[in-house]
Amino acid sequence: MAKLRITLVKSAIGYAQEQKDTASRLGLRKMWRTVEFDDNPSIRGMVHKIRHLVKVEEIPGGEEDTK
Repeated sequence: MAKLRITLVKSAIGYAQEQKDTASRLGLRKMWRTVEFDDNPSIRGMVHKIRHLVKVEEIPGGEEDTK
């Protein structure tokens, strides 16, 4: 399954509270923090709401660690 790497590149200060909450729920509480999630419609919708604040990279599936 593909993953999304999401990085907060712009501060949420001055934006609607809903956008601040969305960034926080994604785990993006500080600038330049990066989180990874499985690619699904729910996460895509959250990213769409704050697309002006984040950078998104797709990580192809199959790069799983086998420990």
